[in-house]
Amino acid sequence: MLLLIPGPVTTRPEVRAALAHDFAPWDNDFRPLLAGVRARLLRIAGGTPDRHTVLPLQGCGHFITEAAVRSFILPGGKLLIPDTGPYSDRMVRLAREAGRVPVTLPISQTMPTPPDAVAAALEGEPDISHVGVVYSETGSGVVHDPAMIGAVVRAAGRRLIVDAVSAFGALPLDVAAQPEIDAVVFTPNKCLESVPGMAFAVARIDRLEACAGHAGSWSFDLASVHAHSLRAGPGSSRFTPAPQAINALKVALDFFDAEGGQPARLARYTENMRVLYDGVLSIGLEPCLAPEHQGPIIVNVHAPDDPAWDLQRFVDALKRRGVLISNFYNTPTPSFRVGCIGAIMPDDMSRAVGAMAEALNELGINRRRAA
Repeated sequence: MLLLIPGPVTTRPEVRAALAHDFAPWDNDFRPLLAGVRARLLRIAGGTPDRHTVLPLQGCGHFITEAAVRSFILPGGKLLIPDTGPYSDRMVRLAREAGRVPVTLPISQTMPTPPDAVAAALEGEPDISHVGVVYSETGSGVVHDPAMIGAVVRAAGRRLIVDAVSAFGALPLDVAAQPEIDAVVFTPNKCLESVPGMAFAVARIDRLEACAGHAGSWSFDLASVHAHSLRAGPGSSRFTPAPQAINALKVALDFFDAEGGQPARLARYTENMRVLYDGVLSIGLEPCLAPEHQGPIIVNVHAPDDPAWDLQRFVDALKRRGVLISNFYNTPTPSFRVGCIGAIMPDDMSRAVGAMAEALNELGINRRRAA
């Protein structure tokens, strides 16, 4: 099955095979594995071992995002969140339910976040301590620029938390060049092409030490994760990790390096996106974004304005043809989203477009443009 969703993604057989090996998380055979993975992730992020650390946390992207919000923002503190789409909405909820005060910044969800709008919002509310930005908003397909946003955050003397869950490993990142970043959070089951089970944050060591005790949660306390690592070593974990997932990630990183790292992965995903974008146009469908704003991670396509259209029936028809996409809407107007990431190639995207054309014909959908 070709998984064309924002994650979990299609993985290589060797990555899946790595899940078959059992480990004891405290054993001396496992500790170097975890420590090695953390060191490799730090290099991908552009971090330096004297200033940054990689912190593992069991669970999904929402877990690590909540952990960053709790760990670096004081209870009652304010967090500015550009309204990029569903994943910024989730950051808003995570912040609010953690006892922080989210301040939303209304922006167009079809274009990148304007840095000057962030600067104006920070100038208007001097008690905002942090900005939380979604790097790649899979609800829309737009990529937002943490470097440009970070420049105005740094100039205003504030801090930045980057949700890079669907960006890390493909989109450029250099945390050493952005001292305003407290944490970049991500999971391996997106652009690193591994499996779910663990999440990670790349964080500044000095900020972790300054924020000890902020979290109000033992499970979601990144300062506690860091302190444990200092005591027990980088191959240890406070609570039971997902060792099979860590082993799979090690194998996925081997493929990542062999491919040529982040630039090569971005190039492949960009070509996947181009083939898909042009392909859906060729069969009469309409992408949600203009080409100049379309990111390489996910393409959202307007639902056809045809009475025969039914998203679940379309998904089922694609699945019978070996292609699986998301079966829910998460844009203001109905659209379906198609992932361009994972262990897939441009030829796979061409095959997916062919399957879409067949599915539309099977369902009798003739009016394919949006309303």
